[in-house]
Amino acid sequence: MTIRYEANPPKILPNVDTDESIKKFIEKIKSISKKCDAIHLTENVLGYQRVSPLDVGKIIRKEIPDLPITVSLRVRDKTEEEISQFVEKCIDISFSGILVLMGDPSQTGKTDSGQIPSLTVKKLREKNIDSKIDLYLSVSNKPNFSKLEKKLNAKPKGFMTQVVQNIQQVQDLSDNLKEFSVIPIILFPSQKNEKSAKFLNLDLESYSQGFEELLKKSHKITGDILITSPNDFTGLNEFLSKITF
Repeated sequence: MTIRYEANPPKILPNVDTDESIKKFIEKIKSISKKCDAIHLTENVLGYQRVSPLDVGKIIRKEIPDLPITVSLRVRDKTEEEISQFVEKCIDISFSGILVLMGDPSQTGKTDSGQIPSLTVKKLREKNIDSKIDLYLSVSNKPNFSKLEKKLNAKPKGFMTQVVQNIQQVQDLSDNLKEFSVIPIILFPSQKNEKSAKFLNLDLESYSQGFEELLKKSHKITGDILITSPNDFTGLNEFLSKITF
Protein backbone atom coordinates (compact mmCIF):
# COMPACT_ATOMS: atom_id res chain seq x y z
CA MET A 1 0.00 0.00 0.00
CA THR A 2 1.64 3.22 -1.14
CA ILE A 3 0.96 6.95 -0.74
CA ARG A 4 3.07 8.99 -3.17
CA TYR A 5 3.62 12.74 -3.31
CA GLU A 6 4.09 14.48 -6.66
CA ALA A 7 6.90 17.02 -6.45
CA ASN A 8 7.69 19.61 -9.11
CA PRO A 9 11.39 20.58 -9.00
CA PRO A 10 12.02 24.36 -8.81
CA LYS A 11 11.64 26.51 -11.91
CA ILE A 12 14.79 28.05 -13.31
CA LEU A 13 14.08 31.78 -13.28
CA PRO A 14 16.13 34.92 -13.92
CA ASN A 15 17.28 36.73 -10.77
CA VAL A 16 16.42 33.71 -8.59
CA ASP A 17 19.13 31.75 -6.78
CA THR A 18 18.63 28.22 -8.11
CA ASP A 19 20.82 26.63 -5.42
CA GLU A 20 18.72 28.25 -2.73
CA SER A 21 15.53 27.06 -4.46
CA ILE A 22 16.90 23.51 -4.49
CA LYS A 23 17.70 23.67 -0.75
CA LYS A 24 14.14 24.77 0.05
CA PHE A 25 12.77 22.04 -2.21
CA ILE A 26 14.82 19.33 -0.47
CA GLU A 27 13.64 20.53 2.95
CA LYS A 28 10.03 20.18 1.78
CA ILE A 29 10.70 16.64 0.58
CA LYS A 30 12.30 15.76 3.94
CA SER A 31 9.19 17.04 5.70
CA ILE A 32 6.51 15.40 3.58
CA SER A 33 8.42 12.12 3.26
CA LYS A 34 7.56 11.51 6.93
CA LYS A 35 3.90 11.23 5.90
CA CYS A 36 4.31 9.56 2.47
CA ASP A 37 5.77 6.26 1.34
CA ALA A 38 7.30 7.53 -1.92
CA ILE A 39 7.99 10.60 -4.06
CA HIS A 40 7.30 11.21 -7.75
CA LEU A 41 9.47 13.86 -9.43
CA THR A 42 8.11 15.61 -12.51
CA GLU A 43 10.12 16.93 -15.43
CA ASN A 44 9.50 20.40 -16.86
CA VAL A 45 5.77 20.26 -16.10
CA LEU A 46 3.76 22.56 -18.42
CA GLY A 47 6.90 22.86 -20.53
CA TYR A 48 8.65 25.33 -18.20
CA GLN A 49 12.37 24.89 -17.63
CA ARG A 50 12.95 23.43 -14.19
CA VAL A 51 15.85 21.93 -12.29
CA SER A 52 16.43 18.40 -13.56
CA PRO A 53 14.65 15.71 -11.53
CA LEU A 54 17.88 13.73 -11.87
CA ASP A 55 19.82 16.43 -10.02
CA VAL A 56 17.35 16.79 -7.15
CA GLY A 57 16.81 13.03 -7.13
CA LYS A 58 20.50 12.45 -6.41
CA ILE A 59 20.29 14.78 -3.42
CA ILE A 60 17.11 13.14 -2.11
CA ARG A 61 18.68 9.72 -2.50
CA LYS A 62 21.62 10.83 -0.30
CA GLU A 63 19.45 12.62 2.26
CA ILE A 64 16.68 9.98 2.48
CA PRO A 65 18.28 6.73 1.23
CA ASP A 66 15.26 4.45 1.73
CA LEU A 67 12.65 6.70 0.07
CA PRO A 68 11.38 5.18 -3.21
CA ILE A 69 11.51 7.72 -6.04
CA THR A 70 9.75 7.58 -9.39
CA VAL A 71 10.29 10.19 -12.08
CA SER A 72 8.61 11.55 -15.21
CA LEU A 73 10.42 11.28 -18.53
CA ARG A 74 9.27 13.65 -21.27
CA VAL A 75 9.90 12.18 -24.71
CA ARG A 76 8.42 15.08 -26.69
CA ASP A 77 11.71 16.96 -26.84
CA LYS A 78 14.27 14.13 -26.54
CA THR A 79 16.09 12.00 -29.09
CA GLU A 80 16.43 8.24 -28.60
CA GLU A 81 20.00 8.80 -27.39
CA GLU A 82 18.86 11.40 -24.85
CA ILE A 83 16.12 9.05 -23.63
CA SER A 84 18.67 6.24 -23.18
CA GLN A 85 21.00 8.53 -21.23
CA PHE A 86 18.15 9.72 -19.00
CA VAL A 87 17.08 6.15 -18.24
CA GLU A 88 20.62 5.00 -17.46
CA LYS A 89 21.04 7.88 -15.02
CA CYS A 90 17.76 6.93 -13.33
CA ILE A 91 19.07 3.40 -12.86
CA ASP A 92 22.42 4.70 -11.56
CA ILE A 93 20.63 6.88 -8.98
CA SER A 94 18.48 3.87 -7.97
CA PHE A 95 15.11 5.38 -8.85
CA SER A 96 12.35 2.79 -8.55
CA GLY A 97 10.37 3.73 -11.65
CA ILE A 98 9.94 5.97 -14.70
CA LEU A 99 6.68 7.42 -16.03
CA VAL A 100 7.19 7.77 -19.77
CA LEU A 101 4.94 10.48 -21.18
CA MET A 102 4.70 12.87 -24.08
CA GLY A 103 4.91 16.00 -21.96
CA ASP A 104 3.52 19.48 -22.51
CA PRO A 105 4.82 21.57 -25.42
CA SER A 106 8.05 23.34 -24.57
CA GLN A 107 7.75 26.99 -23.53
CA THR A 108 11.24 27.62 -24.91
CA GLY A 109 10.31 26.75 -28.49
CA LYS A 110 12.15 23.42 -28.65
CA THR A 111 10.78 21.33 -31.52
CA ASP A 112 9.07 17.97 -31.02
CA SER A 113 11.28 14.94 -31.56
CA GLY A 114 8.47 12.66 -32.73
CA GLN A 115 9.05 10.11 -29.96
CA ILE A 116 6.00 8.18 -28.75
CA PRO A 117 5.69 7.04 -25.11
CA SER A 118 4.29 3.55 -25.80
CA LEU A 119 6.95 2.87 -28.43
CA THR A 120 9.63 4.18 -26.06
CA VAL A 121 8.53 1.72 -23.35
CA LYS A 122 8.45 -1.12 -25.89
CA LYS A 123 12.02 -0.34 -27.02
CA LEU A 124 13.27 -0.07 -23.43
CA ARG A 125 11.70 -3.44 -22.60
CA GLU A 126 13.40 -4.98 -25.65
CA LYS A 127 16.68 -3.88 -24.04
CA ASN A 128 15.58 -5.55 -20.78
CA ILE A 129 15.52 -2.17 -19.01
CA ASP A 130 12.34 -3.20 -17.17
CA SER A 131 14.41 -5.73 -15.19
CA LYS A 132 16.33 -2.80 -13.69
CA ILE A 133 13.59 -0.21 -13.20
CA ASP A 134 9.77 -0.16 -13.40
CA LEU A 135 8.29 1.49 -16.50
CA TYR A 136 4.92 3.27 -16.45
CA LEU A 137 2.70 4.95 -19.03
CA SER A 138 0.02 7.58 -18.50
CA VAL A 139 -3.68 6.98 -19.05
CA SER A 140 -6.79 9.17 -19.10
CA ASN A 141 -9.06 9.17 -16.05
CA LYS A 142 -11.85 7.85 -18.30
CA PRO A 143 -10.18 6.20 -21.30
CA ASN A 144 -11.78 4.33 -24.18
CA PHE A 145 -10.31 0.97 -23.17
CA SER A 146 -10.79 -0.44 -26.68
CA LYS A 147 -8.31 2.15 -27.98
CA LEU A 148 -5.49 1.44 -25.53
CA GLU A 149 -4.01 -1.36 -27.62
CA LYS A 150 -0.62 0.27 -28.24
CA LYS A 151 -0.17 1.16 -24.58
CA LEU A 152 -1.24 -2.30 -23.41
CA ASN A 153 1.01 -4.02 -25.95
CA ALA A 154 3.97 -2.00 -24.68
CA LYS A 155 3.51 -3.97 -21.41
CA PRO A 156 4.50 -1.33 -18.87
CA LYS A 157 4.57 -2.18 -15.16
CA GLY A 158 1.47 -0.04 -14.85
CA PHE A 159 -0.31 3.23 -15.51
CA MET A 160 -0.39 6.57 -13.75
CA THR A 161 -3.68 8.29 -14.46
CA GLN A 162 -4.72 11.81 -15.20
CA VAL A 163 -6.20 13.44 -12.09
CA VAL A 164 -9.23 11.34 -11.14
CA GLN A 165 -12.48 13.06 -10.25
CA ASN A 166 -14.48 10.32 -8.53
CA ILE A 167 -14.31 6.80 -7.14
CA GLN A 168 -16.10 5.28 -10.13
CA GLN A 169 -13.27 6.35 -12.44
CA VAL A 170 -10.77 4.60 -10.16
CA GLN A 171 -12.89 1.44 -10.02
CA ASP A 172 -13.30 1.36 -13.82
CA LEU A 173 -9.56 1.75 -14.35
CA SER A 174 -8.79 -0.97 -11.83
CA ASP A 175 -11.39 -3.36 -13.31
CA ASN A 176 -10.19 -2.88 -16.90
CA LEU A 177 -6.44 -2.88 -16.26
CA LYS A 178 -6.22 -5.88 -13.94
CA GLU A 179 -2.86 -7.06 -15.35
CA PHE A 180 -1.22 -3.73 -14.51
CA SER A 181 -0.51 -1.54 -11.52
CA VAL A 182 -2.87 1.45 -11.51
CA ILE A 183 -1.77 4.63 -9.73
CA PRO A 184 -4.55 7.24 -9.63
CA ILE A 185 -3.40 10.85 -9.37
CA ILE A 186 -5.54 12.82 -6.90
CA LEU A 187 -5.55 16.62 -6.54
CA PHE A 188 -5.53 18.03 -3.01
CA PRO A 189 -8.52 20.42 -2.83
CA SER A 190 -7.38 23.81 -1.64
CA GLN A 191 -8.11 27.40 -2.58
CA LYS A 192 -4.47 27.69 -3.61
CA ASN A 193 -5.06 24.83 -6.06
CA GLU A 194 -8.22 26.43 -7.47
CA LYS A 195 -6.53 27.28 -10.78
CA SER A 196 -5.55 23.63 -11.25
CA ALA A 197 -9.06 22.51 -10.34
CA LYS A 198 -10.60 24.86 -12.93
CA PHE A 199 -8.17 23.60 -15.57
CA LEU A 200 -9.37 20.06 -14.78
CA ASN A 201 -13.05 21.13 -14.78
CA LEU A 202 -13.38 20.20 -11.12
CA ASP A 203 -16.04 21.83 -8.95
CA LEU A 204 -13.73 22.50 -6.03
CA GLU A 205 -16.52 22.84 -3.45
CA SER A 206 -18.25 19.52 -4.12
CA TYR A 207 -14.94 17.77 -4.82
CA SER A 208 -13.60 18.98 -1.45
CA GLN A 209 -16.56 17.49 0.41
CA GLY A 210 -15.86 14.01 -0.92
CA PHE A 211 -12.09 14.25 -1.01
CA GLU A 212 -11.19 12.16 2.02
CA GLU A 213 -13.52 9.37 0.90
CA LEU A 214 -12.04 9.53 -2.62
CA LEU A 215 -8.54 9.31 -1.20
CA LYS A 216 -9.20 6.37 1.11
CA LYS A 217 -11.38 4.36 -1.28
CA SER A 218 -8.96 4.89 -4.18
CA HIS A 219 -6.14 3.69 -1.96
CA LYS A 220 -8.18 0.64 -0.97
CA ILE A 221 -9.01 -0.19 -4.62
CA THR A 222 -5.54 0.17 -6.14
CA GLY A 223 -3.19 0.07 -3.14
CA ASP A 224 -1.20 2.92 -4.65
CA ILE A 225 -2.12 6.60 -5.09
CA LEU A 226 -0.26 9.75 -6.10
CA ILE A 227 -1.31 13.02 -4.45
CA THR A 228 -0.62 16.29 -6.22
CA SER A 229 -0.86 19.77 -4.74
CA PRO A 230 1.00 22.12 -7.10
CA ASN A 231 0.36 25.35 -5.20
CA ASP A 232 -0.27 24.30 -1.61
CA PHE A 233 2.51 22.27 -0.05
CA THR A 234 1.77 23.44 3.49
CA GLY A 235 -1.93 22.59 3.31
CA LEU A 236 -1.27 19.07 2.04
CA ASN A 237 1.53 18.50 4.53
CA GLU A 238 -0.78 19.44 7.41
CA PHE A 239 -3.62 17.32 6.01
CA LEU A 240 -1.40 14.23 5.73
CA SER A 241 -0.33 14.72 9.34
CA LYS A 242 -3.93 14.20 10.47
CA ILE A 243 -5.24 11.47 8.17
CA THR A 244 -4.86 7.73 8.66
CA PHE A 245 -5.35 5.07 5.98
